[in-house]
Amino acid sequence: QVRLVESGGGLVQAGGSLRLSCAASGTIFTINTRGWYRQAPGKQRELVASIRSDDIINYADSVRGRFTISRDNAKGTLYLEMNSLKPEDTAVYYCNFFMQRSFREERLSYWGQGTQVTVSS
Repeated sequence: QVRLVESGGGLVQAGGSLRLSCAASGTIFTINTRGWYRQAPGKQRELVASIRSDDIINYADSVRGRFTISRDNAKGTLYLEMNSLKPEDTAVYYCNFFMQRSFREERLSYWGQGTQVTVSS
């Protein structure tokens, strides 16, 4: 069983900062891609940022230059540093791992339960 747990969300004023964390536990053989997604009310879930096993990073245009994704392999933790937050960043943020639990298994997508980020104007 693989478990992803996000933390660090909250209420912040526009222009403020938050740091999200995603702690992974369970049986993990290899991780291809780690990512952060968000879903605002009435909207589809969208990719915010991702980091591949070869450290190639991708950001949504809306957050590039304001958000930074990083990982701590030793701790098995994924981070999202969010600066200069805007009201339109308000959403539930989810972490996602695209990974294998063992060499016998196929790659699957695993999700955390989400953490709410609310940015007030």
